[in-house]
Amino acid sequence: MGTKQSPSRLTTAVGVRILRTRALVRAPIWVYRARLGFLFGSRLLMLEHTGRATGIPRQVVLEVIDHPDPDTYVVASGFGRRAQWFRNVRANPRVRVQVRGRGPRPATARVLGPGEAGRVLAAYRRRHPRAWDRFRPVLEETLGEHIGETDPVLPMVELRLDPA
Repeated sequence: MGTKQSPSRLTTAVGVRILRTRALVRAPIWVYRARLGFLFGSRLLMLEHTGRATGIPRQVVLEVIDHPDPDTYVVASGFGRRAQWFRNVRANPRVRVQVRGRGPRPATARVLGPGEAGRVLAAYRRRHPRAWDRFRPVLEETLGEHIGETDPVLPMVELRLDPA
């Protein structure tokens, strides 16, 4: 007989498996390409970035962690600093951002420092405590590290839209 997992460990295992399944993670990109991004509201955005080695345009859909003003979005890298999109925007911060049903807009990416990232994460935890309680173990498993309260290992990027 197999061993029974607790519901929280099972949820974590399923979440990690989903994040590691390329087809599932990339599925929202097709929703944006079909001009149906409005279905995700303002909780997700599609980031278009340039491959640092290839120069080929790439896309990734990310959760919006903070939206401090109409032209600024903050996203987190659930795979840490090794995520390809994160490495690409560090190499070339000129990106395009697509939110809701709007077309892509040029923007500039900036990696937040640890203090800024810590404040953004604390505010996210206050706004979405149940989501954080469920998703934190998934992130920690994916990152391979504990996400601290004051020194987060979760890298964050500010995306500032260029003036229209």
